[in-house]
Amino acid sequence: MEYGFVLADVFTEQPFGGNQLAVFPDARGLSGTDMQALAKEFNFSETAFVCPLADPDTHRLRIFTPHMELPFAGHPTIGTASVLAAGGHGRRQMDEGRMTFVEVIGPVTVDVHSTFSRMAVMAPFEAPSHRPPLQTIAEALSLTGEDLLECWYGGAGLQFCYVRLASADAVDRAVLDKAVWAADLADGWSPHLYVFAGEFHSGSTLYARAFVPAVGVDEDPATGSAGAGLIGSLTQRSALPDGEHTLSIRQGSRMGRPSLIEAGARTEGGRLVGISVGGFTTIVGKGTITVPNRRAGV
Repeated sequence: MEYGFVLADVFTEQPFGGNQLAVFPDARGLSGTDMQALAKEFNFSETAFVCPLADPDTHRLRIFTPHMELPFAGHPTIGTASVLAAGGHGRRQMDEGRMTFVEVIGPVTVDVHSTFSRMAVMAPFEAPSHRPPLQTIAEALSLTGEDLLECWYGGAGLQFCYVRLASADAVDRAVLDKAVWAADLADGWSPHLYVFAGEFHSGSTLYARAFVPAVGVDEDPATGSAGAGLIGSLTQRSALPDGEHTLSIRQGSRMGRPSLIEAGARTEGGRLVGISVGGFTTIVGKGTITVPNRRAGV
C-alpha cells in the first residue's frame, strides 16, 4: 500500500534548519513493525505516525527513532501539529486552534498559531536526589573539569542529564566519547546528555547541544523534551517570583541546523505548576512511499 508523508523542519522558520521530521498524517493500517522500519528508512532523529480518532482534533501519535519507539518527544509533537494544521491529506487547514495527541505518556495538547505550535507538557517534572558523576561526565564529553560548572538529572516526559558549561565555546568543543559513555553513563538515571551555557533568568537565551546515543541519535539538532525539563529544573532551582517565565534555547548550530526552542514555565505559591514548549515548523516536502502488504495493525 502507498502512504503519504510530509517532510518538515521543526524549531526553525528557514528550510533545512531545525530538526528534521517525517510525518505520516494517516498511518492507519501500519503495524508497529512497519513504523519502525519506516523510521529506519528515513533515518531522521524521529518519525511521527498519526492515527485519527473519532474527535477530528484528537489523534493517536506514535513516535519512532531509527532504533526504538519513544513515549513522548517534543519536536515530533510540535511539528506534527503544524503539519496537520497546514491541511492536506483530507484534513482541514487551521490557522489557529488546539489539537490533542494521545501519546504513550498520555494526552498532550498543542495550540497552533499559523506555523508556530506550542505544547503543554502534562507529565510532572521529576528529579532524583542523587547527582551525576561530574568527572565522568567531563571525560565523556572530552572536556576538563574547569569546563563544567554543575550537572543534575531531571525531566518532564523524558529524562535528561543536564550539564551546565562555563561558556558557549565549551559547548562547541564537547565531543562525545562513546566508550566512556557506554561504560559509565549509559545505565544511569538518564543516559541523555544535554549540555548548555548561559545565565538563566526569565527571558534569557541559552546555547545548547544534545547527545542521545541511547536512542540511536549521536546528536540531536533540537530537543523540545529536553527544553521542557531544562526550564522546569532551572525554575525550581531559581528564586523566581510567581508567574510566567520564558526561556529561549539555541541548539543545532554546531551541526549546521540552527534551531530555536521557546520554553515556558508557570509558578504558583513557589511551586512549578506548568511547562510548555513551542517553536516554528517549516514544511519542505511531500511524497508517498510503498509499504509491503502485511497484517494490518496499529
